[in-house]
Amino acid sequence: MRSTLEREAFSRRLRDSLERVGDNGSSPARLAREFNRRYPGSPVTLHAVRKWLLGDALPAQDKLRVLAAWLGVTPEWLRFGAADDATPSYTLREAPPGVDFSLARDIAALSVAQQEVIRALVRVLQTGAKKAR
Repeated sequence: MRSTLEREAFSRRLRDSLERVGDNGSSPARLAREFNRRYPGSPVTLHAVRKWLLGDALPAQDKLRVLAAWLGVTPEWLRFGAADDATPSYTLREAPPGVDFSLARDIAALSVAQQEVIRALVRVLQTGAKKAR
């Protein structure tokens, strides 16, 4: 019974955090796609993500860390909540040198077909940069 309550509480925190970053959390496919873009391991399945959102399962610790970093909360808060569970413990995320998150957000807002055009353009530019060296 306790583990069921813990999974349901995690699911609420996950959905709340998704809403804070502009995603209503209603699309397991979108969550899986966005998570898999950030996770260096094997991609998670749509079924696994659906279980996270429904409170049927908890992600493994490595996946929890990626979710928390993306959502701007601590892994501990996302997994266990706070003592009063009223306010998440946000972490400050600064862009690494040379990373433009606004550009990444602009590209993410494009359609999948448009993003493929951008990827193709980047590949061409990278090939040209390698030849210029």
